[in-house]
Amino acid sequence: MSEQLTLSAEARDRAGKGASRALRREGRVPAVIYGNNEEPQIVHVEEKLLNKLLGTGHFFNSVVFVEVDGKKVRTLPKDVAFHPVTDRPLHADFLRVGEHTTVHVNVPVVFANEDASPGIKRGGVLNIVSHELELIVDAAEIPDDIIVDLTGLDVGASIHLHDIKLPKGAKVAHEEQDQTIATIVAPSALKSSEGEAEAEA
Repeated sequence: MSEQLTLSAEARDRAGKGASRALRREGRVPAVIYGNNEEPQIVHVEEKLLNKLLGTGHFFNSVVFVEVDGKKVRTLPKDVAFHPVTDRPLHADFLRVGEHTTVHVNVPVVFANEDASPGIKRGGVLNIVSHELELIVDAAEIPDDIIVDLTGLDVGASIHLHDIKLPKGAKVAHEEQDQTIATIVAPSALKSSEGEAEAEA
């Protein structure tokens, strides 16, 4: 399950471009907390701390407690806008969620046991089609990642959605499409030698 992250914030009394620019000069990032049938709340967070959480690699599929004036608000990060040149965060959006709210999150797919795949051992290449899956899951049970086991898979094998074991209570947002997650393809050298052998036969 993904860890719970905490981000301290301060309420801001003014919105608008000028106020936002002034905050950024002070190393702060304007943000908004919205949803759960409550009024949106405009806040600002420390840029360094936000960058640290972004660097965890699972910021967008973790519950983040935004602490405003001593009160913790359970949220799910929905968006961070970055400067096109400097890549500095310019603005962040957080969605309020209840402890057991059902949420949509994108969870990374991780491939394990490549060394136990005969196809990869023979020089086959793992062709990843989906690097993440959109899951519908309880906010308290968001997984860090989805593990796909490559043990025993040979060249030509395909891994589809129905082959993946999802965490308890989680389902894929578009499960009616049994999408391909990855395939093991022959390297071009192997293909050409097989082709020559077939031609000789």
